[in-house]
Amino acid sequence: MFQKVLATFGSGGAKIDARLLDRTAAPGRPLHGEVLLLGGEVDQEINALGVTLLARVQVPGEDKTEDLPFGAQQLVGRETIRAGQQVRVPFEIPLPWETPVTSVFGKPLAGTAVGVRAELDLAAAVSDPFDADAVAIEPLPAQKRVLDALGRIGFVYHEAILEQGRINGANQQLAFFQEIRFAPSPRFASVFSQVAVTFLTSSERTDVVLEVTKRVRVSKTGGFGGRGQEFLGLFTMKPDVNWEKQLDDWFDQVARPRGIFD
Repeated sequence: MFQKVLATFGSGGAKIDARLLDRTAAPGRPLHGEVLLLGGEVDQEINALGVTLLARVQVPGEDKTEDLPFGAQQLVGRETIRAGQQVRVPFEIPLPWETPVTSVFGKPLAGTAVGVRAELDLAAAVSDPFDADAVAIEPLPAQKRVLDALGRIGFVYHEAILEQGRINGANQQLAFFQEIRFAPSPRFASVFSQVAVTFLTSSERTDVVLEVTKRVRVSKTGGFGGRGQEFLGLFTMKPDVNWEKQLDDWFDQVARPRGIFD
């Protein structure tokens, strides 16, 4: 009887361990893995076993992050796990098309964290928390094309963040978006302080959102001050587009003075 009481508080109860089978994944593709379910010291009833996709996002206006779920799959319903029993439960969870990129050509993007967490709901029991396993998500070919183009015209990768919220005027599905930030090329270094790219992808198309932070002068004859003005550009990926030229032309247009303070 004492063992049963302990099991209700997680001591000697059933445990789970999730393992990813794919070394890398991509937005819009399934992610494969398995959950190892280990029976405890007594038989226990399971209400549910599942996996959840999580993204660590920056909360706007606050110096903190939150782990937001953006996909889930139930694997097992009401079952009984016998004492000492071991069960392997495979899973295939689809990644949304807007899943953030966490790795490019095998190199992790610092500041972006996406993971899969296994969750076990035991009847009349307190389950231990289970850490999320990080997922390496590589960009789709269309996304790689834009990132390559930015590098070819001299922009240098700086950091990547996930931000909670929505982009005005964009067709966005998730409750957060990714910004992949670049330091400007030498040609635009005196005009731009930062350039960020966001991919909003669906099964039909990929939209590219560019955000430029442009330095603003404090007077007509003065130098550039510390303030910045944001400019947004929205492009839809099309085949046979010279992205180096398209990006360079847009940056050149944004960089042109628009008034005595710009």
